[in-house]
Amino acid sequence: MSEKLEKLIDQGTGRIPADIVLKGGRFFDLVTGDLIASDIAICGDRIVGTCGTYSGKTEIDITGQIVVPGFIDTHLHIESSLVTPHEFDRCVLPYGVTTVICDPHEIANVLGTEGIQFFLDSALETIMDIRVQLSSCVPATHLETSGANLPIEKLLPFRAHEKVIGLAEFMNFPGVIHKDPVCLAKLEAFQGGHIDGHAPLLRGLDLNGYLSTGIRTDHECTTADEALEKIRKGMHILVREGSVSKDLHALMPILTERLSPFLALCTDDRNPLDIAEQGHLDYMIREAIAQGVEPLAIYRAASISAARAFGLRDRGLVAPGWRADLVVIDSLENCKAEKVFAGGRLVTDDLFATRRPVAPVGLDSVKAGHVNAADFGVPYAEGETSVIGVLPGKIITEHRRFKLPASGNQAGVDLGRDIIKVAVIERHGINGNHANGFVQGFGLKKGAIASTVGHDSHNICVVGVNEDDMALAANRLGEIKGGFVVVEDGRVTGEISLPVAGLMSLEPYESVRDTLHHLREAAFALGATLQEPFLQLAFLPLPVIPHLKISDMGLVDVDKFALIG
Repeated sequence: MSEKLEKLIDQGTGRIPADIVLKGGRFFDLVTGDLIASDIAICGDRIVGTCGTYSGKTEIDITGQIVVPGFIDTHLHIESSLVTPHEFDRCVLPYGVTTVICDPHEIANVLGTEGIQFFLDSALETIMDIRVQLSSCVPATHLETSGANLPIEKLLPFRAHEKVIGLAEFMNFPGVIHKDPVCLAKLEAFQGGHIDGHAPLLRGLDLNGYLSTGIRTDHECTTADEALEKIRKGMHILVREGSVSKDLHALMPILTERLSPFLALCTDDRNPLDIAEQGHLDYMIREAIAQGVEPLAIYRAASISAARAFGLRDRGLVAPGWRADLVVIDSLENCKAEKVFAGGRLVTDDLFATRRPVAPVGLDSVKAGHVNAADFGVPYAEGETSVIGVLPGKIITEHRRFKLPASGNQAGVDLGRDIIKVAVIERHGINGNHANGFVQGFGLKKGAIASTVGHDSHNICVVGVNEDDMALAANRLGEIKGGFVVVEDGRVTGEISLPVAGLMSLEPYESVRDTLHHLREAAFALGATLQEPFLQLAFLPLPVIPHLKISDMGLVDVDKFALIG
């Protein structure tokens, strides 16, 4: 170590040439908010010099450009990108995202500890620094059938892993408030460590009780008022902008220089098509500045504030002694990454080629039985029927009630009011559960859409107008080992295979991106009006998000945290 330290000192003092020197540009000082003209010297994985002139073994001209710290996505599920961690690395790192803090609870809900191990093994190989939170809620609730069960005893062996930060988002906030013993055992085991929160709409004294357990972050705020209460109560707010959950604009009132030390950015769930069309955290930065947010506030949230919230004390500033995670951009406002350095290494295709592969897991995880059109029937009942109300751009749904038309002794769809059928089919081979209901807001006029991505237990979820098409879509998912399927008038018009736990593709992200574009067009041909119908579908079975959801056990009143009889 002393030899390494001596080398750092010698290069930092300029006694010997630095490994790499970025010359001719400016860096954004996130302490003062100034743009400072300076060389930036790098030794190994560390910055050793700023505010001076350096010579280097390799000198890179960045005249006219600005250097900012690498961006940190503080909460996401890599599985929702529909590609493996290796492909996610290759997809997102060029946008300047040098660190991600992921919760692998999607794959953990399917495969248990095997899924977590796959992510940890992958994180040791990627160029991007992938940090892992241990999935706290597998299953998320008792109101659904998961493929695995992870009590605290199965999590503790991973706690000392070099890539593990702490306990992932504690979604079962009712379980915390009502002192569920399983919840308390997990929280007790991580006292003194980092515990991620997940508490949509939780306010007042119940929020106080939730926070008293040591939970410190939340990415579920959908209004500035909610976020401000949580900041006042000591939470670090992770401002989210994903493919479905889009909270950036609603939370812009809190994106201020004063509050920036208590803010960070995250995507939660974002697919390669949106990344290609808009970007990643760089998109959030551009959009915030365009809407009047001070650059210092948003760049702090994207790096130093995020690092401090998760105990990553070595990154987040362009300063000597800090990790050389750097993004060379064209301007603060445009935030276009011209060059990216990850741990002092310039990101190139050749650098990605140095990674060792990690064998995929869960290639035969879809074990649902064959279904028929008759399985999607809903008996007609007098009076009003509960209907899931979709809110575009949000994973919160409304509990709506309508009197539905009858077809014999069956309740029927009502296309005039945009009410179609939804079903969840258990796919882990555990009990064969099948539940049906109705949803409003997809816009479908014909056909069906089905997916094995169904948060958080990832059973098969289908929406459709026609029961025959719904059955065809669900059965096709088994044939392709999981993924997304679009059916129109008895034929498959679009599909993508996601054989890794029914969640991720084995193909390059470019192929996934192109296929998703075709899938979106196939869904629009059915009349779909949602920008992201597949990811919106994936959140219908999530019974920890208010207000009405559906699992393989039936409709769930999330406010009462109970099945609707």
